[in-house]
Amino acid sequence: MDYYIQTPEQLGAALRSQRKHLKISQKDAAVQVGLLPKTISNLENNTTTSSIESMFKLLSSLGMKIILTPKTSDTPHLKDLEW
Repeated sequence: MDYYIQTPEQLGAALRSQRKHLKISQKDAAVQVGLLPKTISNLENNTTTSSIESMFKLLSSLGMKIILTPKTSDTPHLKDLEW
């Protein structure tokens, strides 16, 4: 299933939905990736205070990945951005 994420809340809901679809508890997900269950809860419910490293650990344990695409055709590509 693909999730189209535009807000932290949508990301948390997608993580929770996938975890439940796989029938994995927060505790089991935490054990799989070496995090605390409260970290999994934060990723699902309060993503703004969660670390990106923890998020990638949870994504991996849920068999998910992030794919970034431009919103519109006039969105600049990374190579066009000034750093």
